[in-house]
Amino acid sequence: MSTPLPFHKPSARDRARQAWIDERRRESRIVVADVVHYSDHLIRLACNVLVKHGETPEEREDARILLVVLDAKSPGRVERHPTNREGDR
Repeated sequence: MSTPLPFHKPSARDRARQAWIDERRRESRIVVADVVHYSDHLIRLACNVLVKHGETPEEREDARILLVVLDAKSPGRVERHPTNREGDR
C-alpha cells in the first residue's frame, strides 16, 4: 500500500519534475507576456502549458481564452496554399 500524501516525502525525481514544470511555466509566462514577438505556434505551446500547470484559476482561464483567440485567427479558416481563382480562367 502506498503512503498517504501528507506523509509522503518528495523524492529527488519529484523535486526534479517540479523544477522542470516551474521552468516551463516561467518560460510560458515570458512568451504570453510578449506575444507580439513570438510565433502563433510557440504561443499555443505556452498557453497549453499554462492551461495545464498555471498556478491560479485566473492564469489558466486567461491562457485558455488566448488559445480560443488564436484558434479563431488561424487554423482551418485560412487556406495554407490559396489558389488564384482569377488566374485559372
